[in-house]
Amino acid sequence: MTLSGHNLVRITLCRLTQFRRAVSYFCVILLWGFVSSSYGSGNGSGNGYPLQFVDQHGTPLADVVVEVTSPLHVQPTTDIAIMDQVNKQFEPRLLTIAQGQFVSFPNSDDIRHHVYSFSQTKRFELKLYSGTPNAPVRFEQPGVVVLGCNIHDSMVGYIYVSQSKEVFISDVQGTVILPNTSTQVAIWHAMQQQDIDKRRIVSVTELQQSGPVTINIQDPAPRNTFSEMFKEHHGH
Repeated sequence: MTLSGHNLVRITLCRLTQFRRAVSYFCVILLWGFVSSSYGSGNGSGNGYPLQFVDQHGTPLADVVVEVTSPLHVQPTTDIAIMDQVNKQFEPRLLTIAQGQFVSFPNSDDIRHHVYSFSQTKRFELKLYSGTPNAPVRFEQPGVVVLGCNIHDSMVGYIYVSQSKEVFISDVQGTVILPNTSTQVAIWHAMQQQDIDKRRIVSVTELQQSGPVTINIQDPAPRNTFSEMFKEHHGH
């Protein structure tokens, strides 16, 4: 049987329509898989359970560090973390790294900076420089490191050095998603009212039963300069 030109065109268009529908369906499946796998990235795993953090006024609290405590310490990574300096600010303002990891402190500004820390976890100094220092800094001890600039006092940054490989930071909604295996966590926030280097250790069961977790932060004016923070908590 021979097909007329008209019928051949109709069959071709029909098959093309079916092909487009199949491609569209496939794309939808791919997109759904991407969204599902991305859920919780940066603040936990989509397979766990959520915790929300708020301040004393009930406002969702971003940048809460939640470390799942474990007797097994994380193995140091060979990756070098980056704490940049952009527009007279540390970038990122909060950096989480593993115990023993190295951090590089490039200066992307067109002016020089003098980076240092008085924190017990890591005392160090990178004197007035531009560009990238020759050697990164190793952070051997777990804890909190507060960074400042000897030239620009409003520059404040934080490095959280963890023992565990499971460390999460709350998003703008104050939420983290913890692995189902979590039993105990350490909680820390840069603006907490308690000492800047103190972490709150609490069981996950207790947190689940309490609803949103409240962290009392500095109110009304947060600590906003390096010297103010250490004057308040360390008597400097």
